[in-house]
Parts: sequence; structure tokens; C-alpha cells
Amino acid sequence: MKLPKISLDQWAAFIAVVDEGSFAKAAERLNKSQSSISYAIARLNELLPKPVLVLSGRKATLTAEGKVMYRRASQLLQQAQTAEDIARQLASGTEPEVVIAVDGLLEPSQLLPVLDKFSRHYPMTRLRVLETQLSGTEEALLEKKANLVIGSHIPIGYMGTPLKRVRMIAVAHPEHPLFSVSTDSGINDYELRSWRQIVLRDSGQRREQDAGWLGSEQRWTVSHFSTTLKILRAGHGFAFLPEDWVAADLKNGQLKQLTLSMGAERQLQLYMIMASSDSIGPATTALARLLKDHFAAY
Repeated sequence: MKLPKISLDQWAAFIAVVDEGSFAKAAERLNKSQSSISYAIARLNELLPKPVLVLSGRKATLTAEGKVMYRRASQLLQQAQTAEDIARQLASGTEPEVVIAVDGLLEPSQLLPVLDKFSRHYPMTRLRVLETQLSGTEEALLEKKANLVIGSHIPIGYMGTPLKRVRMIAVAHPEHPLFSVSTDSGINDYELRSWRQIVLRDSGQRREQDAGWLGSEQRWTVSHFSTTLKILRAGHGFAFLPEDWVAADLKNGQLKQLTLSMGAERQLQLYMIMASSDSIGPATTALARLLKDHFAAY
């Protein structure tokens, strides 16, 4: 590999002169002598095919080539700084990647502010989000596929931090025949079984569950709530969905909540569970704290 002729110090001097507008201010910014800055720029102009700065009296002016190289040099210095930051984080034990498994019960927009805040505090740590359903969430925990999970079931031997409750409601298109069922006491489970139900497929490999299935005579099984919503909007069945997932559709009239007998509904508690609470790194700990604080105020 051919080594570059120009050092990072020379590129830094170039950037400082352009940003500050003078050799004296650049020297002050970099805590160097003005003569060392002048020498760095002179060597830079010598080593490059064309000069990047020309002197007009006491003022240094960018050439056309200099404008292009300024952008490149800025990127180069940023990459060098990033490499040093990564080295420091690794030396302090900060994880290069954090994996979080999130059950589909949690509507994704509720999680985005937390992930954004985390990435601003730990820009060198990658985030990988596993979107899981039913037993797939538990598998991600037990098989150590994720550093932490958000799910509705706490396996034996683990502890969970309550984050929020999810209300599951029955919904369908406003013109679905179920809304023409005349009953003062609401629709019972026997009447629901006569209609097509859209259920969620289990993403786990060890066992298969179907979320909220009532044993309907006809059912369509899908892998994600977003698919369920598209089917319901087209009027092809009914489903039990988290209220957060359907809030917008209920508000704009695309979907309507079914009135069930005895006011029946399901409520599920979502927990945050750590895969190895005794050996987690600082980034995972920080993410867990952010999640707890966010949902406490949600």
C-alpha cells in the first residue's frame, strides 16, 4: 500500500486557515506557531499537483482545486477523529453493536425517539433491531440473539422492567357485515367465529402461536401488523390489534372498533428484559435506562 505524502497535521493546518481566514488565527486555533502553519501550507502546495491556497497580501484565498480539497480534507479529518473515538470506546468496554429485539405489539414510532437519543450519545455503537412476534421474542432472549428485548412474557430465571400496557381491540372496515349484527349486548365470540379473522404468525422456530385467534372458521395468517392493517382497510376480515397500531385508522374512519359482549378486550404488559444483566456493557445499560425513562414519561 502506498503511503500518503501529506500528513493529517498539514491537512488540519489547511482546514484551520480556511475556516479562520488567516494564518495567525489558524495557529491560535491549533495551538501552534504561525511559522509552522505557513510551512505546512507551503509544503501542501508543493506536494499537490496544483496549489490549494494562494496569498493575496495577508489573506489566503482558496483556489478552485482548493475548494474541492477542502471538502475532502474535512472528511478525512472527521474519519480520523472517528477512528480515535472508536478506539477509546472499545478500550473503555463500550460495545461496537447493541441488538434489541422488539415484539410487534409495540408500535415502532414509540421507540424511535429513544433510538435516536441513544445514537447521539453513542455514535460509534451500531444498533440492530430485531422485529419479533410472540415466542420469537422469547427465543431472541434465550438464545442470546439480542442484548435486551421488549416483550410480553418473562421467561423463568429472568427479571423484567414494566414499560407499558398494550390494549388489544377488535377492529374491521366500517362496512364489514359484523357492524350490521343487531345486538345490544355486543358481539360474542361465537358470532365472531363465523367471520374471517386475520391473525399474526409466530416468528419463533420452536413453537407456533397465533395471536388472538378465536378459532374462526376461516383465517388468514400474516407476519406483521402492517400487513394486517392493509387487509382490514380492504374489508377482508377482522382482527385484534394493539390500539396504538390502529389509532390513526380509527380517527380517520378507515377502520372501526367492534363492540364486544361484556366489553371484552385483552391487555398485555410489555417488559424490558436484559439477556445477561450481570455482564452488560455501558452502551446496553445506557439504552436500557433511556427506554425506562422514556416509557415512564410516555
